[in-house]
Parts: sequence; C-alpha cells; structure tokens
Amino acid sequence: MSAAACPLGADPAWPEDAVEVGRIVDAWGLKGWIKVQPFAADPQALFSSRRWFLLPSEKTGPLRPAGAAIIPPLLRITQVKDHGDVVVALAQEVPDRSTAEALRGARLFIGRASFPSAGPDEFYWVDLIGLNVINRDGDRLGAVAGLIDTGPHSVLRVTPEVVPAGVSAQEAERLIPFVGAYVDAVSLERRLITVDWGLDY
Repeated sequence: MSAAACPLGADPAWPEDAVEVGRIVDAWGLKGWIKVQPFAADPQALFSSRRWFLLPSEKTGPLRPAGAAIIPPLLRITQVKDHGDVVVALAQEVPDRSTAEALRGARLFIGRASFPSAGPDEFYWVDLIGLNVINRDGDRLGAVAGLIDTGPHSVLRVTPEVVPAGVSAQEAERLIPFVGAYVDAVSLERRLITVDWGLDY
C-alpha cells in the first residue's frame, strides 16, 4: 500500500492519513455495484471503512477514455463483500451500472485511522515504510523503501543512506526477510527496526 497526501482541490474531508488500498476495475451486476482489486492480500481496511475516497487514474487509457465522467471524491459505502480475488461494493453515489462503469480505473484511498487494529506482532506495510533499520551492533543499515510479498512471508527492501559510487540504488538494497529469525524488534514510536543482519550480508 502507498501513502498519499491530500491533493489540491480535493474534498475538504479528504483524510491527511489517506492510504491507497486498491483500484476500481469494473462494474459488477446491473444495480450499481463496483468491483475493486485490493492491493492487500487481506483487504480488511475495505470492510472496516464506509468512506472510500477516490482519485482518477494517473493516466488515461482503455479503462478510462478521455472525456469520461468526473470521478466523485467520496463514495459512501452501503454494502461490501468478498468475491473471490476482488471485493464488490455498493455506494450511495453509484445508482446504476453505467455510473459504476464510469469509475473504472479510479484509485481508491482510505484513512489509515480507519484500518482495523493489527494483531500482536502484525504490522501494516504502510507503517513500516520509512522506518530506520539497525542491526544488533547498532550499525545503521538504511531505511525501509518498500516490501516484497513472497507468499510465505514479506521481505523488507532496505536502502542505505549513502549509495556507493558505481552502484545503483536497487543494487545497494538489502533484502531482509520480515520473520522472527531476522527481525528482533519493531518500534513504530521510535520509527526503528532492529535486525540480526550483518553489514556484509
């Protein structure tokens, strides 16, 4: 998931802690339901919030041709449910299929404060990005630039503060499995992750 700042001209209710959680990919059925491709494998944020904020896709293309209807800044969700690999929802602002089709490609955001609480030793990716990473010796390894979902577990992409000459930022990244064998502690308050990981790894 990626964080987003409040865009200029957006609805004043746009949350400062907005996180992009998915895309509207199509209409579903005839009564105005929308089909959403969530970015998370477990899209609980979509079920916990009844206020979904929208922005148009960054680009026009086959999903949203030029001249398509204006995307509303807010959808007030009345029903939402799992439907295989996607989520389907009904909103007050979407009365019929043609209105739902006009939302194809829209980017979907939810305020971070609306996310359900994570369980013990569970973290949302958006909360880990930007945290500093040190090892047991106190050596600074860099900061979390992103994560990779490998299926069984996630992997931290840690970018050093200074990239050595002749090396690309991607080549300088350390990939650290986000599992107990390597991660000693995560402190969101201190914005710090401590790992069992040598400088020469």
